Amino acid sequence: MNQERERWKTKLGVILAVAGSAVGLGNFLRFPAKATLNGGGAFMIPYFVAFLLLGIPLMWMEWTLGRYGGKFGHGTAPGIFDSVGKNKFLKYIGAIGVIGPFIILIYYIFIESWTLAYSYFSFSGVLLKNADAESMKNFLVSFQGVAEGAPIWPAYVFFIITFVVNFYFIYKGVQGGIEKLSRWAMPTLILIAIILAIRVLTLGTPDPSVPQQSISNALGFVWNPDYSKLLDAKVWIEAAGQIFFTLSVGIGVILTYASYVDSKEDIALSGLASSSINEFCEVILGGSIIIPAAFVFFGQAGAVDIAKGGVFNIGFVSMPLIFDKLPLGFIFSGLWFILLFIAGITSSISLIQPLISFIEDEFKLKRSTSTIILSIVAFIACQPVIFFIGHGFIDELDFWGGTFFLVVFASVEVFIFLFIMKFNKGWDELHQGALFKIPRIYKFIMKYITPLFLLILLGFYTYQEFISRILLEDVKNPIDKIYMWGARLMIFILLIILFILIHIAWKKRKENRL
Repeated sequence: MNQERERWKTKLGVILAVAGSAVGLGNFLRFPAKATLNGGGAFMIPYFVAFLLLGIPLMWMEWTLGRYGGKFGHGTAPGIFDSVGKNKFLKYIGAIGVIGPFIILIYYIFIESWTLAYSYFSFSGVLLKNADAESMKNFLVSFQGVAEGAPIWPAYVFFIITFVVNFYFIYKGVQGGIEKLSRWAMPTLILIAIILAIRVLTLGTPDPSVPQQSISNALGFVWNPDYSKLLDAKVWIEAAGQIFFTLSVGIGVILTYASYVDSKEDIALSGLASSSINEFCEVILGGSIIIPAAFVFFGQAGAVDIAKGGVFNIGFVSMPLIFDKLPLGFIFSGLWFILLFIAGITSSISLIQPLISFIEDEFKLKRSTSTIILSIVAFIACQPVIFFIGHGFIDELDFWGGTFFLVVFASVEVFIFLFIMKFNKGWDELHQGALFKIPRIYKFIMKYITPLFLLILLGFYTYQEFISRILLEDVKNPIDKIYMWGARLMIFILLIILFILIHIAWKKRKENRL
């Protein structure tokens, strides 16, 4: 057992840190769009079914495995899996739980920097000079450096600032960095979201000449269920996928965060509390801002078009246009992007921590040294994302890191919890120090329903999208395909390097025992 590993200072700190990891851009951008396009209120039925049968069980399994691995000085999947099973191959399978967050990080941190830039553009009044969707889109692609002749340096400056801020908090450690940030960032995020939600929900009927575009009708549009959608398997897949994204399960982050929890601390209630905070931010706050505001200003058809527009268009094109219609719109626009930036940074630092923990735990390097090494690697890896953004590089990384690895790793975790750790041992570990006893029905759910749910999800996804995605059938530009294969090559190289590092670390450990 490694006594020198850091611990969370307070129970509230770890709850807010895990909630911060889960509450990200998807809560305020992805969720309202998915709910609107998949049956409104009817979407919430499969959403909460997936939350109860898939999200909560996976969350508890990850907290359990993470805290268990922490007893042996391991904070990442390779060491945790090896501690559980003592099988020489498990540590290599665990590499997915380290490389997955890093792949997400190298594009997420660039997108996060846009929110910081746009908060500046909003408060300075520059952004809201764009009067329509087309000019707002042109502003975005020009800022990204995608438009012909547009300089990349403004985006690069904000990327550097965001990158340095992220690694500063990582450098400060679990208590002094991640926990301290989460303790002020999460309350601030919730406060800003409440302010924006109240402003939207008090819009009434902005244009009396169009009485049907009222906030009451807007809420009805979002939440009234279209039950016919429940017969569409895709809606169930979309709902389950949203649960994966929103709870940060299957990524490897919760494993790492839980490894810093004391062995006698409650994890059952802490995990449930962090998940509840995330659901409040997503369902109550996230569902009360974008689509209702779009409905009252642009009507039902306009709101649907905005929901179809994708995450980037929703966040960086549609929302500024909506706020521009309000008195003091530049302030609300600025608050909106600060909200997204805070949601982004609490998530991005959680994506950095697994690889930092891997370097610290398995190579016994100091926090400062680990941070410097990883910051250099991450900075280099971010460059293709920045300069090849117009060729699908981000989309490809998002597919592997944010979709494929996520579902596969979750499936591996369930298998290890049930068959390697053994379910009864895992159940007892979950209840060690617990302040309440988990309902016994969850023994049945975690043993049978959750793995079956995952298999069905993986099967449908493979059938519907995986093959065509592997072959890049939807990519029409041959040049883009080259860049996307380049992204795959980068992932493969990073994975091979990680395999080598795992081999070296375990070889050194074996030599030290002799």
